[in-house]
Amino acid sequence: MSSHQSNKAVIAALSANLFIAATKFGAWALTGAASMLAEGVHSVADSANQILLLRGGATAKKQATAEHPFGYGRARYISAFLVSIILFSLGGLFALYEAYHKVEETLAGHANELLNSAWWWVPLVVLGLAVVAEGASLRTAVAESLPSKGRQSWSRFIKTSKSPELPVVLLEDFAALLGLLFALIGVGMTLLTHNPYWDAVGTGLIGILLLLVAITLAIETRSLLLGEAASPAAVSNITNALAGADGVTRVIHLKTLHLGPEEILVAAKIAVEPTDSAARVATVIDNAEVAIRSAEPWVTALYLEPDIDRGAGAPATTDGDSGLPGGTTRLT
Repeated sequence: MSSHQSNKAVIAALSANLFIAATKFGAWALTGAASMLAEGVHSVADSANQILLLRGGATAKKQATAEHPFGYGRARYISAFLVSIILFSLGGLFALYEAYHKVEETLAGHANELLNSAWWWVPLVVLGLAVVAEGASLRTAVAESLPSKGRQSWSRFIKTSKSPELPVVLLEDFAALLGLLFALIGVGMTLLTHNPYWDAVGTGLIGILLLLVAITLAIETRSLLLGEAASPAAVSNITNALAGADGVTRVIHLKTLHLGPEEILVAAKIAVEPTDSAARVATVIDNAEVAIRSAEPWVTALYLEPDIDRGAGAPATTDGDSGLPGGTTRLT
């Protein structure tokens, strides 16, 4: 999945949320509906999330430095993790607080502003427009995700994707549509029954929804921050490319690590044919490099350690390092 695909979905979501946030706050100012205030904060939080994702993508493009020799690819993971925190703190907790506050006001006998407002119809219009805008944003995110999703289920795609932006936008847009449904229920039932508790119910459901999305995002992005291996398909491609390279007799062991969504570190120990020529070993390593990068273009950091293959009855020596990286390796 390219960063261009991710950015297109993020920008579409940001444009929709900025427009929707303004209309929701306008509807809240006119009617005092708690569901509209919660949805307005929800849209502001989503907008901040998208700005963070775009910022993370820009930081990830910076060149590697002596202090950060593997580059800044994980900045996109950090931004996605911060998104989950913002969803949790600004969105979910605020909506739950507002629901509690609305219940307190009702119990205290305060008049419900929505029921007494001449603009009672405004929230319904705003929510209808918001459904259209969020639906268009979700459609863009789905279209940009399909090439990477393949035949996976959507839940599997969100769980296994190494690019955090599209799963984040997909979950945000889905939660936004569900939140709009809850807001419509809260406002609509309040107007139909003249019972202000429905407004509080809709607001509380929005808060719970945001908390669930935030927890899901936090779990998935935490795994990416800790460091995930390349996908099984990518590992298979790399292993086959190494094993098939001229002069490589077998792969002793191999480890991979995503430095970023489109950056993979590969560390491997390979058995090479017995030779007395250092030049021949260098040629074998060069061949292996070309084979790997042809099979997996996302391999940006590659460490290969050659060892002599002493035949089926005598395994190659190991120098005590059974897992790369970590031991003495040769950078190619």
